[in-house]
Amino acid sequence: MKIAVLGGGHGCYAAAADLSEAGHEVSLWRRDAAALQPVIDSGCITIKDDDGQRDIRIAHATANIGDAIKGAQLIVIPSPAIAQMDIALAMAPHLTDGQVVYLPPGTFGSYLMAEAVKAAGNKAEVTWAETGTLPWLVRKHGPNTVAITTRATRLPTGAYPAKRSAQALDVIGQAFPVVEPCEDAMSGALMNAGPIIHPPLIIMNAAPLQHFEAWDIHNEGTQPAVRSVTDKLDLERIAIREAMGYAAPHFPLADHYNSDNWMYGDVHKKLVKSGDWREHIDLHSHRYMTEDTMLGLSFQASVADWTNTDAPISKGLLAIAGGIVGQDLRKGPRALPTMGLAGLNKADMRELLYQGKA
Repeated sequence: MKIAVLGGGHGCYAAAADLSEAGHEVSLWRRDAAALQPVIDSGCITIKDDDGQRDIRIAHATANIGDAIKGAQLIVIPSPAIAQMDIALAMAPHLTDGQVVYLPPGTFGSYLMAEAVKAAGNKAEVTWAETGTLPWLVRKHGPNTVAITTRATRLPTGAYPAKRSAQALDVIGQAFPVVEPCEDAMSGALMNAGPIIHPPLIIMNAAPLQHFEAWDIHNEGTQPAVRSVTDKLDLERIAIREAMGYAAPHFPLADHYNSDNWMYGDVHKKLVKSGDWREHIDLHSHRYMTEDTMLGLSFQASVADWTNTDAPISKGLLAIAGGIVGQDLRKGPRALPTMGLAGLNKADMRELLYQGKA
């Protein structure tokens, strides 16, 4: 299958390499042509994982997004949610009927990107989908080298509009056989683990993150007090899903620590052992704040308000994060009122998610 991978981050390079190794024809697009040059020059991305180190040939690497997207059945965007709207506008002139765009994860970007493309004048019948996590625990070890600690074993995925879910999941499943269907794009967005695991870890570790040059929030930072808050935050997410009428499995984050039922299986100890997450985290600029908290947790808190679901942990963490960055995060760009969706009733919301916006 012809696949376009858009972006230049850890997950984007992992996607390009893994999907190429699986036999797909992959075009990798990165806006920063100079940073992409090592892949262009070598024609490869190097993978390091449990099977050792190897060079994977990439069919095409380009800084021209139109070239990357042309003819692709599947477009994968593992970039942070903060980049989604810029990418949507860059994609808009090039998307065509029948293409599927996959956001792993999405933070409800499937809805926003779809509407941004339409507003830009492209009326092509494109299906957008999102899942609950990046399909890889991965870090770059060089300009064209990625170290993959593990790969996802389950990817609950919802589509927008949901009426085209079957077609979207068929296409995505050819690249990611571990996809599992969930009801719609909002259901997929409420599977997102980032707004559950990362806000408590960075906010409750704020002092050591600012004191030490590097700190492993998944090792020293994951203590019983933090886990207790994370578990309660996740229970709020599950209560919101139930208030929306979404069915189990809800992929409770506790399974990430306690069992092999979660999206990556039983991998927490392996993640810590890798040492790749001992890093400097700037509380104003790191994606754990700008993506998972300012976008993802804001989205979750707004859906809690919309469904009248009690969510004191979500709102409390959001308030503290707002104190750190000096913003009222209740009014974030992924909050339902900001997106113009807070006035819908549940029936209208279900219809929107199923049919798409006219």
